[in-house]
Order: sequence, then C-alpha cells, then structure tokens
Amino acid sequence: MKTLRIQTYVIALLTALIVGFNGYAQSNNVSKHANLRILLIGNSFSQNASTYLPQLAKEGGHDLIIGHAEIGGCSLQKHWELAELNKTEPDNPKGKPYVGNKSLRMLLTEGEWDVVTMQQYSGLSGNVESYKPYAGNLYKLIMQLQPHARILLHQTWAYRSDSKSFGEVAPGKPAKTEKEMYEKSREAYHQIAGELKIDIIPTGDAFWLVSSNQKTAYKTDGNFNPETAVYPALPNQTNSLNVGYTWIDNKLNFDTHHANDAGKYLGGLVWYSTLFHESVKKIKFKPEGVSAEFAKRLKGAVQKAITNVEM
Repeated sequence: MKTLRIQTYVIALLTALIVGFNGYAQSNNVSKHANLRILLIGNSFSQNASTYLPQLAKEGGHDLIIGHAEIGGCSLQKHWELAELNKTEPDNPKGKPYVGNKSLRMLLTEGEWDVVTMQQYSGLSGNVESYKPYAGNLYKLIMQLQPHARILLHQTWAYRSDSKSFGEVAPGKPAKTEKEMYEKSREAYHQIAGELKIDIIPTGDAFWLVSSNQKTAYKTDGNFNPETAVYPALPNQTNSLNVGYTWIDNKLNFDTHHANDAGKYLGGLVWYSTLFHESVKKIKFKPEGVSAEFAKRLKGAVQKAITNVEM
C-alpha cells in the first residue's frame, strides 16, 4: 500500500514537472518547429524594425522564417477591411494586396505560425480610437486561423524631434512634439494590449530612451539650411535613429519618420530580445555605419526598454 502511494506521488510529481516545462516553453515562445516562424502584419515600420533580425537571430543560433503581410502606410483598419473584402469577394484582386497576390487569410493559413505581430500606422498611433475595433477583429481572425500562435503588438516609434508634423493623438489632432507623440502612442498601445491580453514589442520605448537621453539624443544642426543647401552638403546627424536628410537624384529629401541603419538595428535588437527572451549585451553584429560606442548605448536602451515594458 505504501509502495502504491509512493508510485502515485512520483507519477503526479513527474506530470506536474512536464506540464510546468511545457507551460514554460510556451510562455517563452520556444518553437516546436525547426525554425521560429513569424508573420508580420504591418507596414514600412515593421519592415524597418525587422531588417537586421535575421542576422541577429543567426548569431544567436536561432533559425528564423519571416512572413510579410505588409503595405506601406497601412493602418489596422485597412488591414482588416482588406481581409473582409477578400472574404466577401474572394476573386477581387484588391483583397489580395500582399506579396505574391495573397490575402491575409492565405498568409495566415500557410503552415503554422509561432508568432504573429501587428501594429498601428504611425500617423494614427497616438489616437487610441483608431485601433478600435480593428485590432480586436484582427486578433480574433489570427486566433481563429492560428490558435497556437503568440500574438504580439509592435509598439512603433515617434518621429524625429525636428519633424515638420507628428502623428495623431486624437481624431484630427496631431501631436505637437516627439515627446507627446511618444507618450500618447505608448499609452494607446498599452491600452489595446491590455484589452487583448497580449504582450508588446517595445520598440517605441527603446527609440525614446535613446532620443530623450542627453548623451545619445539627436541634436539639430543649426548651421545647416535646407533651403540653400547644395549637393552633396548634409547636416551633422550624429545619433539620429531616423533617415533625416539625404540626397536622392540630386534632390534633398527629408524623412523624419522611417528608421535609418541605427534605428533598424535598435528595432532588430528589441525584437530579438522579445522573441527569444535573451539579452542583446553580447551581440557582436552591427551594421557597418553604426559605431561600436553607439551600438553599445543602443543595447543599453534595449535592456531598459525590455525590463520596463510594464512601467
């Protein structure tokens, strides 16, 4: 009788350990596939943030497959409406806007995805009403077609401090500064993530930690006048995370929205740490144009952003 009780106890203990391990593996997103399969529902900002993710994953010993459901400037509302158009009019090519003339449903049913991410269009990111009901609708669609996927909300970044305009913080009301755009977009992303009970990829936090720190902040070059600039003259853009001023076909271009190599690297580091639950401190890879010193500071911002994601 005593032996039976001991056997029963051992079996129960082993069962608990197995269940606990499985739960730990799932919560830490350990893929049951040879590769971690990620589908990005987004736009150019998700493309920016994932640019260097393959190189980072390779260095960390992780095999990665990235699927793209991305359209430049695409909002959550547009992604959802295109998915609905494909449902009601399956032969309408407008409902298949992604690479390879595919619909969102087609991409979501291409095998089993371990992770699916979504994000708001940056110009609307500070207006929480713009997420509703579209984030919830997309979440339900993903859960319906990929019930085992980990769904993440990618927190996009605010525009550079010298931008001529900033994203909405309320319907028809743009933010006045980079700080206001960051604070309102962060608030909106966290509210929606809380309602859906999903985690955040805190790229926007990492960008702000860099741009708000006096040691790493980009500072406008007061000696540069874009109105009188002659090719190939450019301002000092040290520490910028955004493209800023560039010459394209001898015409001066100004882009304070999209990430440059440093910003793409920062975004990739945030994604890497979020997906694999690993520190980026010992990562050696960096884009050629990013200095070793700045790369070190970017890694520090990532560590802080990941640690304080619930702040």
